[in-house]
Amino acid sequence: MNLRVKLFADGADKDGMLEMYKNPLIAGFTTNPTLMKKAGVKDYAAFAHDILSIINDKPISFEVFSDDFNQMYKQAEIIASWGKNVYVKIPITNTKGEYSYDLVEKLSRKGIKVNVTAILAYEQVEKIVPALKDSPGAYISIFAGRIADSGRDPLPIMKKCLELLNNYPNIEQIWASPRELYNVVQADEIGCHIITATNDILKKLPLLGKDLLEYSLETVKMFYNDALAAGYQI
Repeated sequence: MNLRVKLFADGADKDGMLEMYKNPLIAGFTTNPTLMKKAGVKDYAAFAHDILSIINDKPISFEVFSDDFNQMYKQAEIIASWGKNVYVKIPITNTKGEYSYDLVEKLSRKGIKVNVTAILAYEQVEKIVPALKDSPGAYISIFAGRIADSGRDPLPIMKKCLELLNNYPNIEQIWASPRELYNVVQADEIGCHIITATNDILKKLPLLGKDLLEYSLETVKMFYNDALAAGYQI
């Protein structure tokens, strides 16, 4: 299956990231503090420099972690200095619910590439997109998986946001937090620019278009062989 949507690997496990780096289908990378904590990263900057010593030719996003906009700005300057392929992730608001509009606009005007993250609502996109109009290149990460977790269909929101971005060719939309491989197909069908997914999902890419009868037989064989291996008897 030929995909138009660009595939980004989402994670902070070094071995997993380097495995995906070798895959020609992977066009970029995203990380966040939660993934880093889960992967056992202790030194944020050291980890980033280590990864960037190898992954230096594909876009990669590292996130600020202050809750103060002035401190976020200082962190963003430092993170951006780590490499030309680096995008700085800025949350759509701080923990007080205050929008990061002014910060994003200031960074964009300085020429820093920004990835605005944790977006779940169309009105958030409306607020933040004008702040990115002077950016040399920017992403907006819309958490479609979390929208779906709330019992809502993310497709209408994702499509509406894409329509808005028609007026901003320097901004690409990321389908973030996918829950299954089919989300890659959905993102591709609506013309979403990028989808970022964990290695567990990306490793299923060879299944796209797989013959269902063949897949059914493989499933039956799996159940049978596992029962034999376990030595089950009735």
